[in-house]
Amino acid sequence: MTRRRPVYLDHQATTPLDPRVLEAMLPWLTGDFGNAASRQHAFGWVAESAVSAAREEIAAVLGAQPAEIVFTSGATESNNLAILGAARAARGRGDHVVTSAVEHRSVLDPCRQLAAEGFEVTVLAPDETGRIAVEAVDAALKERTILVTLMAAQNEIGTLNPLAEIGALCASRGVLFHTDAAQALGKVPFDVRSGVALASLSAHKLYGPKGIGALWVRARPRVAVAPLVFGGGHERGLRSGTLNVPGIAGFGAAVRLALRERDVEAVRLAALRDRLDGAIRAALDGVTLNGHRVERLPGNLSLSFAGVDGESLISALRSLAVSSGSACTTASAEPSHVLRALGIPDALAKATIRFGLGRFTTVAEIDFAASEIVAAVRRLRSEKASLSA
Repeated sequence: MTRRRPVYLDHQATTPLDPRVLEAMLPWLTGDFGNAASRQHAFGWVAESAVSAAREEIAAVLGAQPAEIVFTSGATESNNLAILGAARAARGRGDHVVTSAVEHRSVLDPCRQLAAEGFEVTVLAPDETGRIAVEAVDAALKERTILVTLMAAQNEIGTLNPLAEIGALCASRGVLFHTDAAQALGKVPFDVRSGVALASLSAHKLYGPKGIGALWVRARPRVAVAPLVFGGGHERGLRSGTLNVPGIAGFGAAVRLALRERDVEAVRLAALRDRLDGAIRAALDGVTLNGHRVERLPGNLSLSFAGVDGESLISALRSLAVSSGSACTTASAEPSHVLRALGIPDALAKATIRFGLGRFTTVAEIDFAASEIVAAVRRLRSEKASLSA
């Protein structure tokens, strides 16, 4: 079967722009091109109306207020603003931050920066499924703890954290709780009314445009955040800069569509994921699932294949667009820090494939992917056995 392009199974890295989202963006790229901060004429008023509508749509999904949405360039910026901004603003009350070893680099690196500034940072180890237990968070909290930052859904292995329990614990102890919700928004139920104080969001993980995200900052009780970007006082002074009106309009449309289709789509994706997993396991031994079997994203499947070289496996799968881990760290030859944190040996971690299924994935594509994986693993294992003979 001839294919001009690989089957796309890397939806945790990014998602294609939904045509309906593009349609919502087009007016703001052409005729309605005004600056939303231009308050003295109709071009600015119309642009501001688009921004306000998107704030309302995003806030409604979160159970939040529109004024609590701060637009950014994406979840990486939102994570930096939340972690650095909240910790610096709260330093008069304490200097201890809690995170985990399986966080995204845009969480771990700001935490390292805080450590360089004299903060104490505790990095929690996950359980074997990648979850952070509420008991582990409880044991880590100190009188000086000001911030806990733990992701809602793990981007490599799909594991979901018990946010409600962790949020309730943090609220009871007067500690701010930030969550990177980029992978969770629009895929699983997510509501900030569960002890969360700050939440990072991204449009391109749910069929919206790249380059636009948001940070939800709780207003009551107020969460103080020190800005990282200055110059104009946009977004309540937390993030200066001309607003990306087309991107914001697309973000709002993407969130609206995701909420409307989420529950049905979750069932469909979970069935496709299990079909792929079952087909591979039926044909191959030495295959290990990474992450929690139940508490996981419906479209995520992370499998490790014993007895094959990781680089050779990826090279053999030219007909599939898959990854060995996070798109933000795949330039490194080192094994995934997430898989290492789960205690997976380096050789097996390198022989890991993350399958990310999405809105436009079909049964035919899943069956094709399974056959390609099985054939590649069998061939590589056979070649390895021949060299060892």
